Amino acid sequence: MSVLPAVILVGTRLLFAPTTAEPSPLPRCERGTRHLELTAEGSGGAPEVCIHPGLSTTLVFDTKLVRMELAGPGRFRVADLGTESLTLVPTKALGDGERVPLTVFFQDGAAPASATFSLVVHPSEAERQVEVTREPCTCASCQEGERRAREEARQCRQEKARLEAECAGRRGLLGLIAQGLLSEGGIADERITKSVTWRPGNTIISTRTHSYRSDTGRVEGGHRVVRLALEQEVRNLGTRPWMPTGAVLMGPRHTEWKALGVWTQEPIPPGKTRRIGVEVEMPEEEARGTFTLKLWSQDGGPGEFFDGVTFP
Repeated sequence: MSVLPAVILVGTRLLFAPTTAEPSPLPRCERGTRHLELTAEGSGGAPEVCIHPGLSTTLVFDTKLVRMELAGPGRFRVADLGTESLTLVPTKALGDGERVPLTVFFQDGAAPASATFSLVVHPSEAERQVEVTREPCTCASCQEGERRAREEARQCRQEKARLEAECAGRRGLLGLIAQGLLSEGGIADERITKSVTWRPGNTIISTRTHSYRSDTGRVEGGHRVVRLALEQEVRNLGTRPWMPTGAVLMGPRHTEWKALGVWTQEPIPPGKTRRIGVEVEMPEEEARGTFTLKLWSQDGGPGEFFDGVTFP
């Protein structure tokens, strides 16, 4: 193990190339409360809702429910139908990218009399609350939606301005200093190529791996926060280019830490080797032990798993 004066921590963009029939792309999962409006015509197909094993998703309706039809109910630890809501907690029997049809039936008989959703198993995220309405938005609710959208846009502009102010014109060491990632101890690195293994069925295999650790200088909830990164050289054994969109680190206590970013310079062609990177933040005491890295692409599928990941 050594301490480097500077290493640019990178996240990864991954490429996934299934060898079987091409799966449907994963939907974009909304954070916070999601709003869905149903129409009598039911145009646009079944709305997709992100679910994840062990995480609850609650659908809240503006009218009373009478019953539901859920494919494979035994694969849900909780499937609780309330008067005007439905709470679901899937189990690990559901695989990444799997789609589960759900139909709910309304009590009042107004159109539409029922609604069908496609529950999509996402590798790391779940939409925690989805509010479903059957009536067009009132003037007040539309104004409230516009107000929320303006506030979110304002916050995004502020964050963008802050990041630009921090990093404008600062690259290399200066960029790390500006982001508070170059602490007194520098950045520790460790070559872990020999300890990292990949699972049978992986499309992507690892040929070289380096891990990095940096103290962010932040304390949250009484715990020091560290920044961890992995730089991997990987080879695509599939028949199509593979491009990553997400990653999580699964810790010794079965805790999942979502990557801040994933990076690669370009899609990895079949038979070729490219560099990728993953970056994660977590409390310092959680950064000990052996981790499993899980990577996935927008194409869905079971993902790529690498065991034996450690950090200096």
